[in-house]
Amino acid sequence: AMASPTATVTLVACFLTACHGFMPSHLSVTSLSKINAAGNSREIRTRSIAVHTPVFTSKSARLVGKRIGMASSLSMQASSSESFGVVITGGAGGVGFAYADEFLARGHRVVICDISPKISDAAAALQKKHPKGGLFHTICDVSDAESVQKLADFSKQSLGTVNYWINNAAVNGGRRPFMDLATKEIELVVKVNLLGALLCTQAAMKLLAQQTGVTGHVFNTVGSGVKGGGTPGYVCYGATKRGQPQMTASLVDELELGLQKAPSGRDKRVYPGKVMVHTLSPGMVFTQLLLEDSTPELRKFPFGVLAAQPEEVAQDLVPKMLATTQQGSAVEFLTTDKVLTKLFNRFVLQQKSAFIDDDGNVIQMPGAQYNADGVRSLF
Repeated sequence: AMASPTATVTLVACFLTACHGFMPSHLSVTSLSKINAAGNSREIRTRSIAVHTPVFTSKSARLVGKRIGMASSLSMQASSSESFGVVITGGAGGVGFAYADEFLARGHRVVICDISPKISDAAAALQKKHPKGGLFHTICDVSDAESVQKLADFSKQSLGTVNYWINNAAVNGGRRPFMDLATKEIELVVKVNLLGALLCTQAAMKLLAQQTGVTGHVFNTVGSGVKGGGTPGYVCYGATKRGQPQMTASLVDELELGLQKAPSGRDKRVYPGKVMVHTLSPGMVFTQLLLEDSTPELRKFPFGVLAAQPEEVAQDLVPKMLATTQQGSAVEFLTTDKVLTKLFNRFVLQQKSAFIDDDGNVIQMPGAQYNADGVRSLF
């Protein structure tokens, strides 16, 4: 039997409360009730459902406008035959590897880096798949300023012109109570996710700013906790991701408005190249970052309903990144319409997950290789 509209709204409300950090800021329970009740004469009252969601402010309206404007030019710009230079951190696996695969498939030149020596194996796999592609790889510790500068220099030397820089590298530190974490474990998450984003963004901006007549884009990856919702078990990770939109907003103001100076006016600097900064949200992706330390309950919901494979995420986000033209854009995979469709398919149409079984186990595809956490190897 299919779930009633009321039950569906309740389930969605529970999801919003539990997984607040993954949700688009403009999603409201009222809009969900209207969609799920369409064609049903039974009145649904949503005021009794307490859901902690952000208010739809003029600022969020502007962000939605940016998404709409970006989407309108998607097909035109994404299909361009021009070859761009792309830098991707955290490219030894997961969605970073999938991004590189998708950019190469579209004829772009790519630098991938990672702190793991597996970056060489990842590069070999990509080169085999794209024998004529312009692929370069290097080791980089994004939490170390000297290593990041070497990455910037290597990227400039290898690509000539860098058009897109994607800060994808991240760690979550494992799913454990905050009080059980050692100091070095806290430092690792903060250094990679926040300090790493700051160092890489600064190095990228300096590089892009000196490319005369070129518009360069920096994308910083957001994740669970970005909107301020709780991330129990991942306190450090959530705290680092919460800072990404604020950093982006600050950089947008610096680039577009400049700094105030005494006694009046602003110091707006002009560079040879134009620099644009954005946030990038891949949502829930079946990678080590998501599945490590997960429980059967989490894998059944929300992972089994909302998570996607790295290839699907890359195929969706790469053309969106290529089509981004407005400063400070929010590029998302798990958009409101996609969330609603997935929830409707699961709880109303009763469609089962293609990746998680009824017991919360990862469904392993024939011929594919998986590790102990159920993460599928991409190469």
